[in-house]
Amino acid sequence: MNLFEKIQHDRLQQVTRRHFLRDCTTGLGGMWLATQGLAKAAGKPAILRDADNPLATLAPLLAPKAKRVIFLHMVGAPSQLDLFDFKPDLKRLNGQECPREFLEGKRFAFIQGVPKMLGPQFEFKQYGQSGAWFSDRLPNLSRHADKLCFIKTMQTDQFNHGPAELLVHTGNQNLGYPSIGSWVTWGLGSDNRNLPGFMVLISGGRIPRVGASIWGSGFLPSVYQGVQCRSSGEPVLNAANPPGVSRDIRRTALDALDQLDRQTHSEFNDPETLTRIAQYEMAFRMQVSVPEVMDISKEPAHIHEMYGTQPGKESFANNCLLARRLAEAGTRYIQLFDWGWDSHGSNASEAINDGFIKKCRDIDKPIAALLADLEQRGLLEDTLVVWSGEFGRTPMQENRGGTTNQFVGRDHNPGAFTLWMAGAGVKPGFTYGETDPVGYSAAKDPVHIRDFHATMLHLLGFDHKKLVFPFQGLDQKLTGVKPARVVTGVLA
Repeated sequence: MNLFEKIQHDRLQQVTRRHFLRDCTTGLGGMWLATQGLAKAAGKPAILRDADNPLATLAPLLAPKAKRVIFLHMVGAPSQLDLFDFKPDLKRLNGQECPREFLEGKRFAFIQGVPKMLGPQFEFKQYGQSGAWFSDRLPNLSRHADKLCFIKTMQTDQFNHGPAELLVHTGNQNLGYPSIGSWVTWGLGSDNRNLPGFMVLISGGRIPRVGASIWGSGFLPSVYQGVQCRSSGEPVLNAANPPGVSRDIRRTALDALDQLDRQTHSEFNDPETLTRIAQYEMAFRMQVSVPEVMDISKEPAHIHEMYGTQPGKESFANNCLLARRLAEAGTRYIQLFDWGWDSHGSNASEAINDGFIKKCRDIDKPIAALLADLEQRGLLEDTLVVWSGEFGRTPMQENRGGTTNQFVGRDHNPGAFTLWMAGAGVKPGFTYGETDPVGYSAAKDPVHIRDFHATMLHLLGFDHKKLVFPFQGLDQKLTGVKPARVVTGVLA
């Protein structure tokens, strides 16, 4: 290489890809400043987000009915036909061969051949002035019938658990999309700068099949992803200082790191650098705030009796009480996942006549207590509580391998399932939609998951068509590109 070629080579080396992305007016830094720094939340005029506090509270365009959400997801999809959707005709048909029209052209996870119809496995009664149907598996929740707004005709495009769970919580059956909690905290921020705006609590012994992606931020900045908390042990893993590191030492280290990160951001304009700064600072504040709010042992004895909580243990009951404490502390979106509702009947733990009964016992008292507690504290009027699985269950018995056994179970059914809401902005003591005489499909007023998402965003003060984020050349939305509507019939 001669001298001239060496000079040219050195000059080219100086103009690196990073320099291009930093300096070019059409580079990624400029693109980000034109989009992410100027939020389009709720269709408002562009709002400059606070780089030092990306979770700062933002006002939605519409008048919101709900300030926060507590979403109770029963992982595995509980049978609506054994909890809420009572069908006398199905009870009469119990044990008869399933009609051919229920099987032809249908896809099932495990049903083979011609299964038997399976009537409701428990006794049903009507409760409250609304006359809502409940099975005897939910004696405590049934006393709150007039607080609940049922949608009996929920529908989904997915009949396998993982994709169906993703669709419920991200609006898309594929990985890589933001969860509802991320959309909500991106659009509204949080009311408590010392706590994450989106917190996740898990019970039942394992996380959902698709793991943390179900509360991930997808293509939104990672500061908006859910933070998993634990009801026993250290509330948030890796938040505490290691042995020998004092809070003062941690503060000094973070100050030095902050200077380095800001210098890096000024040079490369990578938005995730600002996210990293915000997350470090949040983690520092959480070292004090999270142990305080997560310590349920400070609750009076009558509250523990009401919920059935046992401090120090992981349980759905503990998580319900934690949800109330987080709501009271200003957390925007609180997600509870309770695993163990996959009622196939292939073994005792999944059987409707065994494991299902135990799962109902686990949730009945705590959910009833959560509703009563929120109401007595004046929180239910601006808190939206949601209960749902990822799809429904069939009115015929699963016959895996073409036979039945001692354990009673139902197969997956995307055509109809029950979701209920309570609290901010929904009609109390109301049922929307009606399934066919055996509860197999929607007969009146079907509601797709996209419609539910549009309705939830409406209650939080968003137009679902205008809560958008530019990614891969599209203005991405929680409700996607297919038609979605606000279900006005459930609005108070």
